Amino acid sequence: MEKLTPPEEQAMQAIWKTGEGHVKLFLENIPEPKPPYTTLASTVKNLEKKGYLTSRLIGNAYLYQPAVSEEEYKQKFMSGVVRNYFANSYKELVNFFVEQKKLSADELKEIINLIEGKDKK
Repeated sequence: MEKLTPPEEQAMQAIWKTGEGHVKLFLENIPEPKPPYTTLASTVKNLEKKGYLTSRLIGNAYLYQPAVSEEEYKQKFMSGVVRNYFANSYKELVNFFVEQKKLSADELKEIINLIEGKDKK
């Protein structure tokens, strides 16, 4: 799975939110500042070529839907980030956010509770 560019990620976020739809509908689900319609249409075509979307022709319009789920993309992307930037250590990832003051003590406690809750199952 190929890493998406920022405009492709923005488009995929709108597509995942929308489900099946056409370019105009996807554009409505992109926050301001929105890209021009033609730019988004080109991005959608590129995403289809990369295998992230499938399409079908209905009348004279194409309907697109995700071929890759948001969860699949997150797993692949986050695994790559952890592997490439944090020596394949989720502990180092969490430590990075703690050092950057992006993660509070309460949030760390919540994470511990989540982990402990999963261990009990």
